[in-house]
Amino acid sequence: MVHPLVVGPHNMPVITDAADARKDLSLTALSAITHASDPEVGAILKALSTALRDEPESLVNPVIEFVAQGLGKRPASEIWRNLVAVDLSFYTSPLSEEIRAQGEARRAARDVLTVLKQRGLEVPEVVRERITDTQGLELLHLWLVRAVTASSTDELFCDE
Repeated sequence: MVHPLVVGPHNMPVITDAADARKDLSLTALSAITHASDPEVGAILKALSTALRDEPESLVNPVIEFVAQGLGKRPASEIWRNLVAVDLSFYTSPLSEEIRAQGEARRAARDVLTVLKQRGLEVPEVVRERITDTQGLELLHLWLVRAVTASSTDELFCDE
């Protein structure tokens, strides 16, 4: 006779204490994923990120990625991304590197738009979207340099 083990929010503990999370990182990761829609998920994720601070990178990276995959596109995934970016900023996992690159691109795009605004140039919405949607740091830097002397936003994109 087979008795399947069914895990769900009804029988998965809510682990919100970093000391408890440290005792069983795997269970805490599963707790976060299982309770991703629960109002307590932020506390679970915070406990997990705090517990991971003291662990070796070889353990931290798989946990970061496992939790990110398990949370999927649910709102809790944004909480996790922010915690990874702040609490675990000294680790270099694919997720943390992606978060850092996105942050750098957002800052670079904001710098381009700030220079254009300070110079009094009109920035049509299509241009604003093109700048903010661009992830290439080299291209954004080129646009920043051009924004300093451009007489219109069209000059940012010349030679393209």
